[in-house]
Amino acid sequence: MWELIRANKRKSMMLMAIMAALLIALGYAVGYAYAGSIGGFIGLIIAFGIWVVQSLVAYFAGTKILLATSHARLIEKEAHPQLYNIVEEMKIAANLPHMPKIYIIPEQAPNAFASGTTPKNYAIAVTAGLLGKLNRDELQGVIAHEMSHILNRDVLFMTYAATMLGTIVLISDIYVRTFFYAGASSRRRYSKSSGSNVYSILIPLVLAIISPIIAQILYFAISRKREYLADACAVRLTRYPAGLASALEKISRGARSGADLDNNKIVRPLYISDPKQTGSALSSLGSTHPPIQNRIAILQRLSGSVGFSSYQRAYSKVNSTKCNFIPASALKEKEFKVRQASAESEKPLDSKTQTRQIGDMILAANSFAFIQCQCGMKLKLPPNYNKPQVQCPRCKTVHSVPVAEMSAMLAGLNAAKGKGNPSQTAATQKKYTYKRRSSGSWESFKCKCGNLIQLSPAFKGNHISCNSCGIRIDIKS
Repeated sequence: MWELIRANKRKSMMLMAIMAALLIALGYAVGYAYAGSIGGFIGLIIAFGIWVVQSLVAYFAGTKILLATSHARLIEKEAHPQLYNIVEEMKIAANLPHMPKIYIIPEQAPNAFASGTTPKNYAIAVTAGLLGKLNRDELQGVIAHEMSHILNRDVLFMTYAATMLGTIVLISDIYVRTFFYAGASSRRRYSKSSGSNVYSILIPLVLAIISPIIAQILYFAISRKREYLADACAVRLTRYPAGLASALEKISRGARSGADLDNNKIVRPLYISDPKQTGSALSSLGSTHPPIQNRIAILQRLSGSVGFSSYQRAYSKVNSTKCNFIPASALKEKEFKVRQASAESEKPLDSKTQTRQIGDMILAANSFAFIQCQCGMKLKLPPNYNKPQVQCPRCKTVHSVPVAEMSAMLAGLNAAKGKGNPSQTAATQKKYTYKRRSSGSWESFKCKCGNLIQLSPAFKGNHISCNSCGIRIDIKS
């Protein structure tokens, strides 16, 4: 595995060096067009400076920017225990030192991406639609794919590749727009300043036009191979290629509902599937990802055993090529027997239940509070609802907002009055109970510190801890 990661890094560094050379050449050419050889060196320095600044921003704040532009919300285990457990499983299988943070994107289109520049700030973000439409094995395949991007250090290199591509596009766009919109007098002035040579204008212009195209092709070369490699690593982690294949098929079918994901050009290359790619050959031409049908076909060919060798054979067969994109040392690694489907994945939810769960997940990610009335009506209150009570429109029952405050345990009340050992008083005062009204729907309540706590339908635990003040809260059904 480490040889595979090193080979992955070498290829990435080579492509990054080519992109860096293209950036420097573009900066020099644009500067030369404006002020001759002196302007060329100034343009080179400016281009390099822009790249350094963007790289620093990408390294120290890139993850936060990506998550913010995706409107991703950090969740705790109680919000979706199944997702948390799957991420924890894949973290252990991948032997990562730190648990990635888990985010939910309030969008209906099924998709996911990983980000991070250091092991301590790695993050995995999934859409609400993904959680609502995939069963456990399919969700595990997607998480394993994103965990493989983290394991293979893809998230760091893709962040830098995107930064360099953005710098090249920025410089090219400024020069081309200035050249065509500055007018004939300005173009003559540029010609005089660079020595009255038509080539001094023509060459930078051509370079400014083709540089983003070349950089985009290099970017595709980086990202497309990495998607295949992440798929190969994912099936080794899960031992179940059918899960990832089925997940990609569902993601492909749900691509048409991903208008908001499609418009996010910053994060689009990082998703497990390009939101703009619908599965057709035409949509795959301008995509940052390989054709999704090819990826599915490769995974479907894996049966009996899974590993790098079997994946390489399936890849060569589907793509009609003899070129190995996986290093020879990795091809010698052990193959694993394909496991059976998990019992939790045998009964898919009906479409109405899926739609309802996706809607509730989106609202929960946006800090809505849920009140389950005894008549069966579920009230959904926005975070800016500021009234202390709300009335059920069906049975007219009045509820406190949100749902109910926690009641202190009897032992805690007695300790607060001074009974018992003083050393035990502080401990018992930090224990509270909350009686759950329904285990089949979202439910919300406020901690004593005022923090809103969400319990999902999948939460089966008997206690949680407030992520704001840290107190233990016992949950009773």
